[in-house]
Amino acid sequence: MRSDLIKRGVERAPHRSLLKGTGNFHDGDLNKPFIAVVNSFVDIIPGHAHLDKVGYFIKEQVRTAGGVPFIFNTIGIDDGIAMGHLGMKFSLPSRELIADCVESMIEAHRFDAMICIPNCDKIVPGMMMAAARCNIPMLFVSGGPMEAGKTQDGRSVDLINAFYAVTQHAAGELDDQALADIENHACPTCGSCSGMFTANSMNCLAEALGIALPGNGTILATSEDRRQLYADAAKRIVELALADGPKPREILTRAAFDNAMMLDMAMGGSTNTVLHILAIAREAGVDFTMKDIDDLSLRTPNICRVAPSAGKDGRLYHVEDVQAAGGIMTILGELVRGKPGLLHEDAMTVTGKTLGENIREHDIRVRNQTIRRDGLSTSKRSELSVYTENAEAGGAAVLDDLDHNRFDPLDCIRTVEQAYSPEGGLSVLYGNLAEQGAVVKTAGVDPEMLRHSGPAVIFESQEQACAGILAGEVKPGDVVVIRYEGPKGGPGMQEMLAPTSYIKSTPALAKTVALITDGRFSGGTAGACIGHVSPEAAAGGTIGLLRPGDMIDIDIPGRTLSVRLSDDELAERRKQWTAPEPRCKTGYLAKYTAMASSASTGAVLQWS
Repeated sequence: MRSDLIKRGVERAPHRSLLKGTGNFHDGDLNKPFIAVVNSFVDIIPGHAHLDKVGYFIKEQVRTAGGVPFIFNTIGIDDGIAMGHLGMKFSLPSRELIADCVESMIEAHRFDAMICIPNCDKIVPGMMMAAARCNIPMLFVSGGPMEAGKTQDGRSVDLINAFYAVTQHAAGELDDQALADIENHACPTCGSCSGMFTANSMNCLAEALGIALPGNGTILATSEDRRQLYADAAKRIVELALADGPKPREILTRAAFDNAMMLDMAMGGSTNTVLHILAIAREAGVDFTMKDIDDLSLRTPNICRVAPSAGKDGRLYHVEDVQAAGGIMTILGELVRGKPGLLHEDAMTVTGKTLGENIREHDIRVRNQTIRRDGLSTSKRSELSVYTENAEAGGAAVLDDLDHNRFDPLDCIRTVEQAYSPEGGLSVLYGNLAEQGAVVKTAGVDPEMLRHSGPAVIFESQEQACAGILAGEVKPGDVVVIRYEGPKGGPGMQEMLAPTSYIKSTPALAKTVALITDGRFSGGTAGACIGHVSPEAAAGGTIGLLRPGDMIDIDIPGRTLSVRLSDDELAERRKQWTAPEPRCKTGYLAKYTAMASSASTGAVLQWS
């Protein structure tokens, strides 16, 4: 075992003495594998506020299963709390810090295996990147998704409703009481926010990647059924450690990344998954590009739409609804039934079975069932969770819909024959405005905005854009351009949830205005919002050459993003362009600015 290097032999007596000082190691543990319980407990993030309880529960279960567990924690940044101010610049860069810190702990202490407990945004991919680097047996088990909230009049709400409410309140459409109602109920429990935003997208993709047990992405954080998932994961990581595999690079193959992105296309996940999957694939040594992702999108139907993307008649489903309809394995099962040969069913997973075997075992429709109630929280919530007084009256909002026959599982997770579209929920666009590509969440775009042309209204930062949109500088038909917000220019690719929410919640703009940026979007973004425009403005990309009034053409079905300027005009403007001074010249962001790569390659750090 790797851990023998720090626990065996006369010369390791000092090491054993230190280990015994922790209370976690005894003489009888010499032949047992050392398991890193890689936790991410921080109590300022609702997705992580309960992970102290979860971490200690998993530690106990690892010990019971025959391993020697040691907990360490990573940092975590809450994108919602960091949104709209300087803090958001640190969000994406924190992914690299997490990867580096996990790698450092694993290698310095020679762990035999690692069980990762992430939940939100950058923490999930950061840990995945580290797992791929270290290449020791690993397993991911997230803290689970948040329950959807319910206002006093019974409407299901989530965090995005709170962002929309800001604009609606400013416009006089909501009074103080209505605003407070949404504020108090949008996030009623611990867990990753209840829509298919970035955190839940990544936790769901972990099932398709093969690095998490079925149920990881959709069993609610407050459900007692999650306790069993934690116990199963703890037992399984000890088995993987004793067998010394399969290891991450045996699981994180090209087939696994294909499967993950096909799931993302099928369920219309966050555009941020593109950034993260590219970065994880790079760490795993797999050649995987934005072009590959778009090719998969062209072959994968969009059969599930979850908030912020609307379903039939404008209905918003949440992750708890996806669980009630069968979960991730049922989404994948519909792909297997409707498009045989699309998924790589022979891809290996941490269960010791192939993805195809996992699907056949856990897809409820294989058993001719359409509804499942397990994995949903009831009024008796798990002791391994945290919830507010606003959640005490009842459990998951979908339970009431199930009891009153208001929930159609075959609409929540559709068959391929009834797909929203024959192509995936994400698209990659190219053109003279995005020579290396740009990404759009097609599943969240209104049909009338799939093709759009309009004059550019240019803002040099997210903050400037927010002020301009609220001040009425954007008119119906415009294309909002927010630039110098890329990996280097931002730095750190701030999420654009505030300006996109302002547009989406303004009726005159919601279905008439597009937005493009070299920054990125929250998984909660909906509308004709195109991000990751590459090359970015700070690297001399065409987006930095635009001038107010330039006509921009967007054709999402045709996969193009262009500006109506000749090559000669662009060449002339490029001669006149000079790179701006870096916005950050000290601290971590200065280092990130110097080393960050393009969004088209995952915005990873490069130093050679």
